[in-house]
Amino acid sequence: MPTAPQTTDALYEALQENDRRPYGRTRTLTAEELVDAAEQFAQPVPLVHALLELQEAYTYGSEPRKSPVVFARLITLFDEQPDVFDERLRHMLFWRFKWVAHALRALPEVPLSSLHQWLTEMRDRYVKADLGLQPYYGQAYQLAAHLGQDTDLAYELWAGRTRTPFSDCEACETCERARHHLAAGDDERALRAWEPVLAGKESCQEEPARSISYALLPLVRTGHTERARALHLAGYRGCRRNPSMSGEVGRHLEFCALTGNEARGLELLAENRNLFEEVDSPLDLFDFLTGVEVLLQRVEVLGHGDLPAAGYAGRTWTVAGLRTEVCRRAEDLATRFDARNGTTAHTDRRRTRLDRAPLLDALELTLRTRGLDEVAPAAPAAAPVAPATELVPESLSELILRARALDEQGHPDEADCWKRLRTLVTARSYTHPRDPAVGPLAQLRADLLTDEANRAAHKDEYADAAALHEEAAGLYEDAGAPGQAALARAGALLAEAEIPAPEGDGAEAKTSMLLAAHATMVSLHEQTPGLVPYQEARLLRMRATALALRLQTSRSPEHVEPVFAEINLLQAFATRHDLAAQLSGARLLRATTHALSGALLAAVTEADALLDQLKTHGPAWHLPRTLALRGRLQLGLQDAQGAHADLTEGLRLAADWPAEAVDATRLHGDLAEACMRLDRPDEALRHLTRSAELDLRHGNRVDAFCTYSNAAQLSLDLGRIEDCIALLDSLLAEPDVATGELDDRLAAQLRLIRARALHAGEDLKAATVEFAALAAESAGWDDDPASHAMIAGETAVLLGESGEFDRAREAADQALAAHARAPRYEQLSNCLRELALLQSRQQGADGLAGALTYLADAGRIADEARAAGYETHGRSLDTALAYEYGRVNAHAGTYEDALAALEKALALLGEPGAEDAHRAGEWAECVRLASAVEGIYLERPAPALTRLEAAISRLVTLGHTEDTEPLTSLAARLRDEE
Repeated sequence: MPTAPQTTDALYEALQENDRRPYGRTRTLTAEELVDAAEQFAQPVPLVHALLELQEAYTYGSEPRKSPVVFARLITLFDEQPDVFDERLRHMLFWRFKWVAHALRALPEVPLSSLHQWLTEMRDRYVKADLGLQPYYGQAYQLAAHLGQDTDLAYELWAGRTRTPFSDCEACETCERARHHLAAGDDERALRAWEPVLAGKESCQEEPARSISYALLPLVRTGHTERARALHLAGYRGCRRNPSMSGEVGRHLEFCALTGNEARGLELLAENRNLFEEVDSPLDLFDFLTGVEVLLQRVEVLGHGDLPAAGYAGRTWTVAGLRTEVCRRAEDLATRFDARNGTTAHTDRRRTRLDRAPLLDALELTLRTRGLDEVAPAAPAAAPVAPATELVPESLSELILRARALDEQGHPDEADCWKRLRTLVTARSYTHPRDPAVGPLAQLRADLLTDEANRAAHKDEYADAAALHEEAAGLYEDAGAPGQAALARAGALLAEAEIPAPEGDGAEAKTSMLLAAHATMVSLHEQTPGLVPYQEARLLRMRATALALRLQTSRSPEHVEPVFAEINLLQAFATRHDLAAQLSGARLLRATTHALSGALLAAVTEADALLDQLKTHGPAWHLPRTLALRGRLQLGLQDAQGAHADLTEGLRLAADWPAEAVDATRLHGDLAEACMRLDRPDEALRHLTRSAELDLRHGNRVDAFCTYSNAAQLSLDLGRIEDCIALLDSLLAEPDVATGELDDRLAAQLRLIRARALHAGEDLKAATVEFAALAAESAGWDDDPASHAMIAGETAVLLGESGEFDRAREAADQALAAHARAPRYEQLSNCLRELALLQSRQQGADGLAGALTYLADAGRIADEARAAGYETHGRSLDTALAYEYGRVNAHAGTYEDALAALEKALALLGEPGAEDAHRAGEWAECVRLASAVEGIYLERPAPALTRLEAAISRLVTLGHTEDTEPLTSLAARLRDEE
């Protein structure tokens, strides 16, 4: 707080501002400062308000030790000056007796006698104030449940009584009743009791998040796994990182551990690392640590105790190390509570949770389901201690020769061999075998560089690939392997030609480089002595590839035949020397060239012939790629069903080979497209996420995040809001995103989708915060003002929904300024019209001037769009503007202006036709609103009825009977009022 309030008005304003802050240290510290400020006025009422705010901050900030101290001051003020407390303040005071009872239970250092003494104090004061004792018996039951003694009697004394104005809210009482049945082992009865809360019919600040956390395991035990999944996503978001709901977080971690989602559990633990330090309530901490221990115990049992885990600050933790520390602290808390209570309840409850067996092997909780193996840290680069030859089953010479033989065939298993050899060669203890068949160390190092270059090219890192190939070529020459050197130089030429040209050079420069690369390869081929067949075939393949890439870049018909000429050479050579892999590669390239030239049917014919050849002669690992190509060709021919069949079969066969070798990533991506065309979006979503996760595993992080962005948008479009938010939360927690290493625009795109999902999920506050942050960041995107216009416009609308019209106006002005540099006619017009409607709807006549200003801005945009020849995707901007003028004036009570605007909108829309169902709906709604304004608010029912009857007749004649119902209903109302 910059300066202390100098007047009581300033104090009340500061209290209101602090009340809007989330619970936590900032709010608590400010509340403490405001109490100090209130004391300077020597007036009891401001002090009472400040103390109430401070107690609330302590209660919901998980600081139970301080809450009773503040309440003692309030009780003293009430006893000394009861007249200071009006009805509202008196209600708040007596309500908070329950807060103190809970705070005392949460502190094991408070004697049990003090807990009973406080309940007696509460009872006496409630009796004296004639308030009814149901709240007292509620607290008595909660103490009995805490102690684990006489709970049935205490439950009956409470649950059978009539609620009073001071009873806990219905949602909180529902949770207590359900937990009582749960403790008795009756899952079904507990879930029936919880239903109103779980269904969203009862809620409060802590509910339904608290009930959800308790209901998760009973739901799974009773077979309601899908509902448990959905509630986990929604409920976790309601309690994460919140110190006062740390116990709920612990139960979500336990749920993950017992449903095969240990990897997600570790991810959520990392997100809630702050709770280790910020939870001051021993009871909440006990609940949290027990849930953490259940998770860590499960991970360790599965053999992953050495995984990193997020724990107490100041050091790094493994799962096993953190479990030991958490176990010690949780045991200590259980012992302290049991010693205070004179029971073994907390030790028993902890043991029950730790002894639970997993309920399911795997429940797919999120769109990003991963196992513990996938979150394991990468193997360290340090050299192994044991002798290198002990790491492999065969001798080192055999491994090198095997890797080269597999490389000659293009066999997918070569990657694993090169990986093992790389580990061996980089070890300090490595000794190269003195075997003439193996060759010198320089040759092996060149082999490894070539493998590394190929992997870099696969990731589109062409500059790195070219440099690695050149280095490999030099080593091959040193080793006396000219054929391999020629292949490496050809690889470098191809990679160099693929390096993106400087801005402005474009396709022409690339086609020239590819043609030059081809010419150099031909020279290499002709001038290199001693080429063996597989080397010569590979050079022919790269020559054909260079020309195929030129065709792909230029799409020039003149470039088609040269590609086929090279393919013919390759195919003839491969046939003559019985090189199955190169023969398959030639036919695959031929099919691709047909496709690039637009001859899709010829491409399919070639793919069919290749499939027959592969099924008979192999190689089998080419089948997935060929089916993938055929599937893409079917998509091009608009045969989504055929594409789906081919791609599905390709994916099935791909499971037999390393995912990177058969491009399973693209198979999943293409299947997603096929599914969307078949109107199977949920299946498409699964393939998108699997494609992204494969990219992530292979280090293609930008591609992975782009695909995940598409998956998140699709899940939002499908109304799977919690799935969308959970996916994005997981992605945004990735280290390279959190530290800003990922491309900032891609990270912003993920955050933008998340903000829209929060808005769709009616979390307006969180959505507004995220949009405002994005608007501030995008203001600095000088190279992309259009995106800033879009984000600032959406931010303005959210601020308008929150009633913050001054801030909304500022955001709208930012959007208009950005629009002036990069027009976004339709999007910004939509935002401005929505803002106008929001202001008139919320403020009525008082908001009319501001609303009309927004509409005037939208009018200028419509003029600009018309002058620029811009065509809208739906109704014209002028039509939409006239309609909004009508609605805005109607909300403000200026009905004549509203009617005139609506009649203008009807004229601009024009009467609908028989084939235009969408426009018929828009026209009918405009008629309905104009008739309502004229017939009801202007009290002219006759012309309104005439308008309605003509519209109904027109719609019936055109066959749009579904649009007549609102008009018929309004006409009946107007006749009744006549």
